[in-house]
Amino acid sequence: MTAEHTDRTARITAPAALADEHVGFRFKGLPPDAQGLTVGELAAQGRNLFTGGFTTPVIALSAERVEHNLDLMAAYTDRHGLVFAPHGKTSMAPALFARQIERGAWGVSLAVPHQVRVARAFGVERVLLANEVVDAPALRWISRELDAHPSFRFVCYVDSVRGVELMDEALRGVGGVRPVDVVVELGAGAGARTGARTEAGCAAVADAVAATRTLRLVGVSGYEGEVPDADPAKVRAWLRRLVALLADFDAAGRFASLDEILISAGGSAWFDAVAEVFAEVPELSAPALKVLRSGAYLSHDVGHYRRVTPFNRVPEEGRLEPAFRLWTQVVSRPSPEQAFVNAGKRDAAYDLDLPEVQVVRSGRSGELRDATGITLSALSDQHGWLTTAPEAELEVGDWLGLGLSHPCTSFDKWQLIPVVEQDGTVRDFVRTYF
Repeated sequence: MTAEHTDRTARITAPAALADEHVGFRFKGLPPDAQGLTVGELAAQGRNLFTGGFTTPVIALSAERVEHNLDLMAAYTDRHGLVFAPHGKTSMAPALFARQIERGAWGVSLAVPHQVRVARAFGVERVLLANEVVDAPALRWISRELDAHPSFRFVCYVDSVRGVELMDEALRGVGGVRPVDVVVELGAGAGARTGARTEAGCAAVADAVAATRTLRLVGVSGYEGEVPDADPAKVRAWLRRLVALLADFDAAGRFASLDEILISAGGSAWFDAVAEVFAEVPELSAPALKVLRSGAYLSHDVGHYRRVTPFNRVPEEGRLEPAFRLWTQVVSRPSPEQAFVNAGKRDAAYDLDLPEVQVVRSGRSGELRDATGITLSALSDQHGWLTTAPEAELEVGDWLGLGLSHPCTSFDKWQLIPVVEQDGTVRDFVRTYF
């Protein structure tokens, strides 16, 4: 890691409050006999996920795989000269924010003001809010937070003149000293999500920002994951538009007072393209801060992101590992072709792909075996529907380990997640705040 990158790294102190929080009925899957213990006390016991009193369904993060993914992306961003602000809204877990920042992350990116409040409560010093904020109470809070904490760096999107007007109106009412830093969002194309659709539209938004005293333009941004019918050529073409917009804004003197100029993109599907095109950013009037925002890499998955990870296209860069596994138990075996487990939509991500049955842990012997001939075909609120082939060995009481798709909707279903070593030892817990 370069000295420059180290200087830009945010600082976060994981508070003792996480370890001091008491476990109990509100956290799914925890041992009933742990009632009254603190999270730190339960973690210190080093219980086994399968024999230590945990109840099904229970989700777990692989300690080894989380470490691997953290190290892999830290090395990747450093190797490509990118500043990393992982999308924290994926996990909303301050303990994971801390571990990313310890490995050199600049800060975190988030999606809505509530998430910023969570990050600030746990000491995150740098936040890129990848959204336009037009909520007056939220803007007033942001302004007060900026004035009260000179070390706090906050940047958010703007993509419309009306949005700028609303922001300015709310902020003028506070009378804050520090302006709110903003980046103009370039939309990914017709029919995409947010962002000004044209360069002329971006320029009009930038002009509106320049006419205020409450906002400061610090760069440009966008999300290449919303490019319609995305393929490598289309994604790179849009990213080059973003780079050209940055250069045009700089040539027009829009960043004249800045020490660094921010450009940001990067979900978890095309960060290879971001690295390639951001390497083409020309020399500007100030150093470019090239911010990558990928977040799903941390836990990865066995569905959507396994298919689209850039490491499939550039395998020499490394390999992410799926870190989540949902453990559920067979509660009904009504026929040789069918079985039911006690995990459903309340427990498993299902918005993109259904969970994948990976392993069976015998309810009799505790032995693990491949889930041959077992498929999860549907989810009810609290049941998983299994289709079983003739070769499937399955009986009531067996545990099934499910791989999950789309980590964004896995973290939000579980408030306290065991971090488990390969032998089943629970060494820590991750607390989420959605």
